[in-house]
Formats: sequence, structure tokens, C-alpha cells
Amino acid sequence: MELYRLTAHEIHQLLQKKEVSSEEVTMSVISRIEEVEPKVNGYIETTFDPALDTARAVDKRIARGDEIRPLTGIPIAIKDNMCTQGIKTTCSSRTLHNFIPPYDATVVKRLKEVDAVIIGKTNMDEFAMGSSTETSFYGPTRNPCNLDYVPGGTSGGSAAVVAAHETIIALGSDTGGSIRQPASFCGVVGLKPTYGRVSRFGLIAYASSFDQIGPVTKDVTDAALLMKVISGYDSADSTSVKNDVPDYLNYLEEDLKNIKIGIPIEYFAEGIDPEVKSAVLQAINLISGIGAQCENISMPHTEYAIPCYYILVTSEASSNLARYDGVQYGLRKEEKNLIGMYRATRSEGFGDEVKRRIMLGTYALSAGYYDAYYLKAQKVRTLIKQDFDKAFEKYDALITPVSPFPAFKIGEKMNDPLQMYLADIYTVTINLAGVPAISIPCGFSKDGLPIGLQIVCKPFDEHTLFKIAFALEKSLGRAKK
Repeated sequence: MELYRLTAHEIHQLLQKKEVSSEEVTMSVISRIEEVEPKVNGYIETTFDPALDTARAVDKRIARGDEIRPLTGIPIAIKDNMCTQGIKTTCSSRTLHNFIPPYDATVVKRLKEVDAVIIGKTNMDEFAMGSSTETSFYGPTRNPCNLDYVPGGTSGGSAAVVAAHETIIALGSDTGGSIRQPASFCGVVGLKPTYGRVSRFGLIAYASSFDQIGPVTKDVTDAALLMKVISGYDSADSTSVKNDVPDYLNYLEEDLKNIKIGIPIEYFAEGIDPEVKSAVLQAINLISGIGAQCENISMPHTEYAIPCYYILVTSEASSNLARYDGVQYGLRKEEKNLIGMYRATRSEGFGDEVKRRIMLGTYALSAGYYDAYYLKAQKVRTLIKQDFDKAFEKYDALITPVSPFPAFKIGEKMNDPLQMYLADIYTVTINLAGVPAISIPCGFSKDGLPIGLQIVCKPFDEHTLFKIAFALEKSLGRAKK
């Protein structure tokens, strides 16, 4: 049995029955990493020795008859923008190439509390800026489904190592689709939680009012298990919300009677790849067949999402990245004077895409353009959120594509930033509104590349999200057979 191919919930059952050990599972994943990682480049740092130490400690507890939690002894990969005490955390940037945090992000701390096995840090677009994991200082990650194609971004490393079975589960972060889009491109499950549901403490910020940490997994059940562990209030995060965290496993059922789903027509307009449109519409027909009521609706401000999003996130990035000046930590280039040191450090430390977004944000925030760009974008953000609020007065969920096209070839869009930004056209609205959304695989292109479908629910309604996603996942599984 190839243990690395199993899901977390399958491994948990085997551990409970003492049919396998956590050390065996971890060694299986390590062997898989050594086999395929040179081709995929999904990891920046691996932590095999500490992982095996944790696994052996878990096995001793199991041998004593101690009760174990669902993620106890399960290998997990962490995106490289989440602080890990004593383990290098670089955001895939030369600027932080030597940064070793003195503390753990809250989500990492919670994983350690349940004795999950941290196997390594995953590659990403530099400072989470990109849609393809090609802007990394450590080189691009490749899509395990076809190594000539991108895995999506910015959590492309996390999605790729889950799809390549180089881990059992992973964490990513999502600013404008950075979990859902790579999950779609790699054929795995990716969830962006409600803003405030999961602590951002220890997540290195790109755009603070957008960023959220979430699971990347092989199926919906594993996503529910991981969400239960990482969710909940955190006093260290001022944006964390004091809401009860339900046991999401209790909502994994196949009956969708009385569930009403809206299908936003703007997400199926001109520009969508016909294969993507066909796969998503076929999945919608399946979900109608298991009891859900589906109706077309309009989200009239969707067309403004991309310009609104990129004005706001680049503005926040301009502010957040000002701290990387070579003075306290990270890269420092010695020059004759202070201004020269600032200039050389930032010029050599940041890649082209990061520089582009800092410049865009600084421009939008400048005295002469603040009202014309930043303030107007904030007003448009409110209108987009109101579209969702109105939709959720009538519907339990919305279903859309994740991306207008399947994965594209490495290098295909690197010289055309506007085309790259359009990869996020169906996902940025979710972050603008702060609502939860999940990507699940729903088909393949004629080239064998995965296609994902996005389910969206109202704030803090992840349990409904899991219910619909689980039912559709089971229905899609039966349809394949």
C-alpha cells in the first residue's frame, strides 16, 4: 500500500487500528518527495528530521493507548509565508532568504498542539504576488498533472505537493484566489475561509484586509478536518472574530433538499474557455439532480472587480512591504549612505512583479491620486459586497468557475501582466466581499488538465459550504464510474 496516496482521514483510521505507524506514513511521504521533488520543485525547505521525531513521539502515544486527534501524526506542508519557529521562512524572496522566525504563526501552533507532522515549507509566488508560482526566487513550481504547465499561484507549491502526493495535506494563503486557483489547476480541493475565521497572526502580510489562510487537501473531508483545527478566535490577531467553530464533519452529507443555489451569469460571459464552461455547467446539472434548486442571477458589479482589487491590494502591499529596508532583518546591501542602502537593498531584494505592485500601490496612494483611485476602489468594493449580500438573502450558495481557463504553460503569460491578472477574475470578488469559497475538481480539459468549480457561501457559513461540496464531490465521483 502506497501510504502517501491516502487521505488524512483514511490514515487516521489506520493509526487508530494500529495497522500503520505515523513513522511509516512519514517515511512514505519523504520517499515520495525524494522521488518527484526534483521535477516539481514544490518545496523550498524540508524538515525531515523534526518530522520523524514528531511521528515517533505520536507512535509512542498510540502504543500506550492514548487517544489521538484526527490530524495527529499526519504529514502537512506549510506555505512559506507562515512563520515557523526555527525554520526558514522566506516568502520565496531574496529579501527574506535568511529569515528564521523566533515564533510560530497561530495556525502552525495549533497544528503542533494536535501533533501534526510538519514536513516542509512550500514554494510560492514572491510575497504572494502572482498567479502561477513563477515569480519565486527559488524558481517555478511545475504542475504534477503536466510538468510543462504552471500549478497556479500563489499557493502553487502547496497545491502541487498535495497533487503529487508529496504530503497528505497542506496550508495555503488566499488574497485573491491564491488557494482556489492552484487547487483548480492541480485537481485538488482548496478553501478560502471567511475573513476573520482563521487567525492571520504570523502570516507575512501582502494585503492585510484580504489575506486568509486555508486548507489545500485531496478531498472535502480532509479540508473539513483541517479547518476545524486552524479556525477560531485568536487574541493576537485584531481581525479575528469570536465565532463558535462547528464540527464541520457533522455537515458532510449528500442530501441537498431545500438548498437554493444562484448561478451568476457574469461568471459565464465572453472570455471563458468553452471546456471550463461545459465542465462547470455539467456539475451544476449534477447538483440539481441531487435535490438543490439552481437559478441564474446577476451580480452587476462583477465587471469592476479586477481593477478594484488590484488598486486596493497594491496599495496595501506598498504599505506592508515598506518594512523591508535592510535595517532590522532580511537582505541588506551595504552602500556609502543610508538612502543608497535602502535603494540597493530593495532593488536587489525584490523581483519584478513585487516592484511593479509596490509602484502601482504607491501611485494610487499618492496625494494627487488617492481620491481618484484608492477611495473610489473602496466604494466599488462596498458595491461588490452588496451584490453578495443581496444574493445571500435568497440563496444558500453561489456556484461559479474558479478560473476562465485551465492551467497554462510555464512562461506563457509572464511577459503580459494584464493577462496574468485576468486569471483571478472569478476569485477576487470573494476576497473583496470577505466571504468563504471552496474549489473542488469537476472535470478535465481535452489536454487532461484539471478544471475546478467554486462554491461560495455567506460569511461564517463554512458548514453549508462543506455540505454542498461534499455532496457534489460524491456525485461527481459516481458520475465518473
